[in-house]
Amino acid sequence: YNGKHVANSPYKLGQVYQEKCYCPQNNLNKWLKEYECRSSYPQIKKDLSIFDKIDMKKVSQEAISRFNQKGRHSLCHYVVKDNKVYRTTYGEHVGFKMFMDAMLLSLTRKVTLPDIEFFVNLGDWPLEKRKVKENPIPIFSWCGSKETRDIVMPTYDVTESTLETMGRVSLDLLSVQANTGPKWENKSDVAFWRGRDSRQERLDLVLMSHKHPDAINARLTNMFFFPKKPEYGELKQHVSFFDFFKYKYQINMDGTVAAYRLPYLLAGDSLVLMQDSNYYEHFYSDLKPMQHYLPFKHDLSDLLEKIQW
Repeated sequence: YNGKHVANSPYKLGQVYQEKCYCPQNNLNKWLKEYECRSSYPQIKKDLSIFDKIDMKKVSQEAISRFNQKGRHSLCHYVVKDNKVYRTTYGEHVGFKMFMDAMLLSLTRKVTLPDIEFFVNLGDWPLEKRKVKENPIPIFSWCGSKETRDIVMPTYDVTESTLETMGRVSLDLLSVQANTGPKWENKSDVAFWRGRDSRQERLDLVLMSHKHPDAINARLTNMFFFPKKPEYGELKQHVSFFDFFKYKYQINMDGTVAAYRLPYLLAGDSLVLMQDSNYYEHFYSDLKPMQHYLPFKHDLSDLLEKIQW
C-alpha cells in the first residue's frame, strides 16, 4: 500500500499445484522438506514399531484369507510401481477405495513415490486383533483402538477436505476456522450435539438433554441402529456445521468408531468435551486433556457435572 508492504507481507506460499498437473519431483525427501513436513509422527512410529521383516506374499495370502468376507470386511491391496498406482479390492462394500485412490493419485502427480505395497482397511472398524506375540499383519486403517494393531492414518474425511480445500463447499478445516460463530461471550451457554443413533451412549445423551435442556441441546438426526421410542423425541434436521459454534460447548462422542468430526470441532472457537474411548484417530496421541479438550467418562456419568463446571 503506497509502495510499502503491509502486515508481515510478502508471504511465501511455496509450491502451489493445480491438481490436474502431472509434474512429480524426483526427490521425495527434498519435496517433504519444502513442505516442512515433520520427520516423524509418534502414532505412526508406534504403530509401525511392532513390525520387523515383512513378507508381503505371506501378508497378502493371510489378509485375503481372513478379511475377504462379503458383508463383513472391505479391503484394498495397493501397489505403487514406477509411480503408477495399482489396486485390487476384496469384500463387498469397497466404495471407500475412492478416497485412498484420490490421495495416492494426488501424491504421484506431485512427487515420485518409492515402490511400495500395502493393504488398506476400507471399513470403519480396525481389523488386526492379534497381539504382538501372535505376529499380527500390517494393515492401514483410518481408525485405531486399544485392542487392535492397525496402522492408523488420517481419515478419509480429513484427507478429502485437505485435497479439496479450495473448492469444497461443504466442510474443510480452513472454512471452519473462518466460521466460528459469534464471540465467546455471545455464544449460548449450552453443550451442543447432533448425530445418529450409532451407539447407546448417544441415546443416553439425548435423554439427558430432555432432562436438562438448560445445559444440553442434543438431538438425533437419524435412527438406524436402535428402535424408535417416543422418549427420544422427534428426529431433527441436519444443522449446518458452522451453526454448531453458536454454542460454547461441543460434545464429541463415539459413533460406530471414533467420531471423525473431532478435527473440525477443534478448529472451531468452542470448548470440546471429549468422551473417553478405546478408539482413536491418527492425531489423538498429540492431544492433552484439559489443554485441548475437556474429558468426560465413557458412560456419561460426569458429563453434566463437567458442563456445569
